[in-house]
Amino acid sequence: MSIYIIIKTDTMKTLSKLGIMALLAGSLFMTSCAGEYYVTAQPTDEVYVRPAAPYYGAVWIDGDWVWSGGRYVHQGGHWARPRSGRVYVAGAWYHGPRGYAWRRGHWR
Repeated sequence: MSIYIIIKTDTMKTLSKLGIMALLAGSLFMTSCAGEYYVTAQPTDEVYVRPAAPYYGAVWIDGDWVWSGGRYVHQGGHWARPRSGRVYVAGAWYHGPRGYAWRRGHWR
């Protein structure tokens, strides 16, 4: 009887430790994804030709800037299906107290 209790207790401790480690790892991942990154000068806009719409009613989503390797990198635009009752708000640069940062586009 006492051996069963010891094994069960050890298993519960191990599971608790694994759960805590998973929560910590998840919270670290989420905080690394969020945040604003500032640069002293905003990058110049990329110039590219918008391809023809693939179907009637498609919505063009302008290119976005993402933080990668210590700098902003441009990702080209794409066509998307419209979302009922929503509009797409394009991303934009804004000047804050520490320099320029990019606000990503989003559906509103």
